[in-house]
Amino acid sequence: MRRVGPGEERDPEAYDPTLSWALDRVRTTGAGWIRLAPGLPDEVVPDLGRADEAEWISYDGEIQEAVLWFGLLERRTPLPTPLRKATLLPCGASLAGRGLPGPAVRPIGRYLYEPDPAVVHARLVAEAAQDVAGGLVDEGSALITADELHDTPFATAYEITDILPFNRAELRATLRERAVGRVEVAGRGLGAESDEFQLELAPQNPDAATAFITGTPDRPTVLIASPIPDTPTP
Repeated sequence: MRRVGPGEERDPEAYDPTLSWALDRVRTTGAGWIRLAPGLPDEVVPDLGRADEAEWISYDGEIQEAVLWFGLLERRTPLPTPLRKATLLPCGASLAGRGLPGPAVRPIGRYLYEPDPAVVHARLVAEAAQDVAGGLVDEGSALITADELHDTPFATAYEITDILPFNRAELRATLRERAVGRVEVAGRGLGAESDEFQLELAPQNPDAATAFITGTPDRPTVLIASPIPDTPTP
């Protein structure tokens, strides 16, 4: 399915062919798949097209697409709703939904986990949090915090080194002092985007620590965290 004009990526009925045509075809044949843009809102694809499985795929940490799969029921027990799955390439790891409720917010622990975008788009942050025995940093973000370090392909692990109150005027000096290389705005309603802070605060050394700005507009917080080196495979 191809978009036919600018600004129509969120309207699959403007695709060529249209989503309704594709859904009719796979339901008629009883099997097939449909590739879609990964960020389509729920109301655009109600009930995920009643697919057997909905899979969000990323490559090297960049979200690529969503795929609706049909004709899989003979392989497993039918589910009342489509199975949600996040698949990470090139490693090929997949995380399947387990029907978990949303993860609870908990106090900041020693470690921070930034879920892969495929996990976030598939709404499987609860599953990723359960796998690392963690909870959300706050209601407004997908960041997970935990007291212990767990190996997982579905999130990038960091060790939190500083928890600071947010002060925009002082943040540039703080970033320079702690050799921060990246700024991420994780909280909702903070009135700024990551790219804006990246340009305004001009952090250096992209392989160094990351500053996550999270919390709420009345209580924003800066978490400075260093990435955990990957353990080499023997």
